[in-house]
Amino acid sequence: MSKRLTPRPKLVVRNATLKDLDEILELSGRIYPEPYLAPPIRGQINHYSEGCFVAVYEDKIIGYCATMRTTEKKALKRHTWIEMTANGYCSTHKPDGDYLYGVEVMVDPHYRGLRIGERFYSERRNLCKHYRLKGITFGGRLPLLSRRLKQTETVQQYIELVKAKKIKDPVLSFQLRQGFEVYQVLPNYLPEDTESLGYAAQMIWHNPEVDAAEASKSHQRAPRQAVVRVASVQYQQRAIKSFEEFEQLATYFVDVVSDYRSDFVCFPELFTLQLLSMQSEKQPPEEAIATLTEYTDQIKALFHRLAIKYNVNIIAGSHPTKIRDGSIENISIICLRDGAVHIQPKIHPTPSERFWWNIAGGSKLNVIDTDCGPIGVLICYDVEFPELSRHLIDQGANILFVPFCTDERQGYLRVRYSAQARAVENQCYVVMSGNVGNLPRVHAMDIQYAQSCILTPCDFAFSRDGIAADTTPNVEQVIFADLRLDTLYEARHSGTVLNVHDRRHDLYSVIWHKRK
Repeated sequence: MSKRLTPRPKLVVRNATLKDLDEILELSGRIYPEPYLAPPIRGQINHYSEGCFVAVYEDKIIGYCATMRTTEKKALKRHTWIEMTANGYCSTHKPDGDYLYGVEVMVDPHYRGLRIGERFYSERRNLCKHYRLKGITFGGRLPLLSRRLKQTETVQQYIELVKAKKIKDPVLSFQLRQGFEVYQVLPNYLPEDTESLGYAAQMIWHNPEVDAAEASKSHQRAPRQAVVRVASVQYQQRAIKSFEEFEQLATYFVDVVSDYRSDFVCFPELFTLQLLSMQSEKQPPEEAIATLTEYTDQIKALFHRLAIKYNVNIIAGSHPTKIRDGSIENISIICLRDGAVHIQPKIHPTPSERFWWNIAGGSKLNVIDTDCGPIGVLICYDVEFPELSRHLIDQGANILFVPFCTDERQGYLRVRYSAQARAVENQCYVVMSGNVGNLPRVHAMDIQYAQSCILTPCDFAFSRDGIAADTTPNVEQVIFADLRLDTLYEARHSGTVLNVHDRRHDLYSVIWHKRK
């Protein structure tokens, strides 16, 4: 009787996707005392998914590798990890760069006998050869340096002893075996790496298949969709008698933008306050907001159904929503046409929201992956804080949606000018959607001022004045614009100015703190 052979566990190295995010974060937690937060990993994958890999063993992620592209000039001058990688977000990725730059390699310590690091290095070499790049470089740790420096006196001497195999450094020795050479010593590369005393050995591998003078300028693959059609609804507030009437109005606008084959439609901030007009008497502000939270599930179900039925991604304005601790946040519900539902709270409630409605601020701000690429949502006042949009762009966002609600022109212009500034400084598209009309029996909605618009960066490839489309002020209207992601992509890397690329990450950065 023959024995049944047990199949060997399957080990696969493949490109990382955002669906792997939770497992990558768990892996980071098993390796680092201060593990990664989600935004930098999300940025690495969004900016250059071809250079990010995971090792999967028996359906479990046991290794992660992140890579970006950069120019030879930038790669081979002295630099720090923060400066090169934009503090790990990889917004400095250069699609036409002639070198791969290693950002991160992490391997579960329980699986280090499976040569995961060697497999990752092989994937990087294959990627480099595929695009005919000049080579691969990165800053390598020197984990035994702090213990051996007195013996070797200098960092350079330590490296020479490792090269001579008189010291076995677990990182540098491995990299030398992989065919990499030491290019230079990088002081203060990663100051928190106390074992390496902040130093790194810059390693380099030259692509043997490419003559340095003939290295390809091949770009990474194009965005998932080159042209994205967006719609903005400038919504008229009017008294209604039932939720069914609100549903009919919302359905009408979604139906219209679907007929025009829109990929996205954005509604205004707090446009659901219209539901309070169904009350027989005017309620005190705090009581009215509590009443409105009772419609949250119906609103979410409505726009989830509409997104799928009409094949359009919906940014459903914002709606006061009661969260687990009992407080109320101003939350945007984002319903995608693939059935996914996301939420984005307003981070900064206005003084009026806090005083009259007791609205609390949220603490999370993440990009949302869609079939048209990563997007971000900033609710009204949030767009007046540049750090928030910078955080979303670092994570890979191309389009920012800004549902807003303003009562008079000065308030509107604060939001409008801020949104235009965000489009310029982040080289991104910004879609604004506001309310018009009035609701006399609803507090803070008695008057409205809006001129909704779709904004672009200011450069030759974009619309004159940086405005792709705008509405007539204070008139219910829908506007459309075709936004070219490939044009945005080129502007960020070869435009008249390079705001995203020219940021001084050696001097400043946005750090999102994990709230305890």
